[in-house]
Amino acid sequence: MQLLLIRHAEPNNARAETGVADPPLTEAGRLQASRLPDALSPYAITRLFSSPQLRALQTAEPVADHRGLDVKTTEDIAEYDYGHDHYFTIDAAKDVAPAAYKRILAGHLPDFVDADDFRTRVLRGIDHVVDTCDHSETVALFVHGGVVNIVLQHLLDLPRPLMFPIEYASVTRILVSRSGARRVASINETGHVRDTLRV
Repeated sequence: MQLLLIRHAEPNNARAETGVADPPLTEAGRLQASRLPDALSPYAITRLFSSPQLRALQTAEPVADHRGLDVKTTEDIAEYDYGHDHYFTIDAAKDVAPAAYKRILAGHLPDFVDADDFRTRVLRGIDHVVDTCDHSETVALFVHGGVVNIVLQHLLDLPRPLMFPIEYASVTRILVSRSGARRVASINETGHVRDTLRV
């Protein structure tokens, strides 16, 4: 089995007056997402899973339309900010949430995140996908930078949860053997969107 962990494309910043912040993609993000069908053309993708957050679902849309596949949402692969009243990109966080920005740059989750709970949830979500799909399948999961990093930390035995700057609309590949063993095949593939990413 092959798992393609695809980070969502660039979203807007958002702060909700009431309820939950769930921002859509920016115009640049929609461009990034539109390139995924071609970027994923080498893969015989059979199923699509997504975080329920709008930025992930909108990133999945072009691939779902191109492949004629439904997108199955699962809360376990949502980001650590799921259910919160604000979302800021890393660029915006530098000014509006400097403490969280410094923690993220140092490889740590923000203070408001229960790291153990987040890790348990994400790994449970990945296990669910593996358990419900056939070994021969290639499955695309539209997720978040924190989710990809948790998977990589687990598989590579990394000391901190946020070790990689996972880019918008990037692809990280995980191979799952018949015995269930998992290994990292590639991290943060961005050739299809490199010209759209901010340096």
